[in-house]
Amino acid sequence: MNGLLGRELVVLAGKGGVGRTTTAAAVGVVASERGARTIVVEVGEQARVPALLGARPAELGETVRLTPSLAAMTIDPDRALLRWLQKVGGRAAGRLLASSSTFQYFAAAAPGARELVVMVAIWQLTAASPERGEHFDLVVVDAPASGHALAMLGSPATFGSIARVGPIAHHSEEVTRLLGDELRSGYLAVTLADEMAVTETLELRDALAAKLGRDLDGVIVNQLLPRRFSDSELERAEALRPRGATASAVRAAVRAARDVETRARTQQSHLRRLRASGLDVVTVPFLWSEEVGREEVDAIAARLARRLAS
Repeated sequence: MNGLLGRELVVLAGKGGVGRTTTAAAVGVVASERGARTIVVEVGEQARVPALLGARPAELGETVRLTPSLAAMTIDPDRALLRWLQKVGGRAAGRLLASSSTFQYFAAAAPGARELVVMVAIWQLTAASPERGEHFDLVVVDAPASGHALAMLGSPATFGSIARVGPIAHHSEEVTRLLGDELRSGYLAVTLADEMAVTETLELRDALAAKLGRDLDGVIVNQLLPRRFSDSELERAEALRPRGATASAVRAAVRAARDVETRARTQQSHLRRLRASGLDVVTVPFLWSEEVGREEVDAIAARLARRLAS
């Protein structure tokens, strides 16, 4: 993960439910604390990063300032496509599209168009050009779940091979150049230490190589349970024959300890599988919190800081 925070774009991908958004927020915190003007971009209709960091809810497409050097934005693909069509075709055409079913017909007839304009919007955040508004040193992207993320990342090359001239060709070329440049962009997988998530991470690595000729710069493994007990310690605990009012509580505690230890050992086996593949892996311990907020994001950021900043 060396030098990752010195690039213009870092994309975080992984299956749903692995803590991708929280991790993206933590990466943004690390980068901003090291002086980089950073924006964390979510793709979809939910704006979760501002809430994680204790800020007000954000409108889709709005830049929300979280700290002097950290911002957040949510890009909705439908809205991004409509804005792009308005810019290319003019306001009148945009109003016509927005007020009829034409827009949906167009989007359906041009698969990948939504993904392309999202990537263009992300690229524009990195571009030091006054007409594009504020730009950032680093754009951290909380990409959609793995399959959709790959479609999004592959869309510029797809459209670039079709369109030879005009704004689509220009934008596709610029984004493709950014995504393929190891000095400007990087890719992180976020996963859990379970069989399905690890398998999807390895598949993501292969697909990223096939589509972009790039490898994962690293893998962040969330919610890793600690190893607390040896076999002999668990055997001694299970041999106890407690009596009295606390007996049931003691037996329940012993069962819980065994269950957690079994799960922790299973996680370690999946972790070894990731490391055996040659990937650079950093682990984040399980956070014993009912809700995830700023304190938890900061804890993850502190865990990632040394590896990301090295």
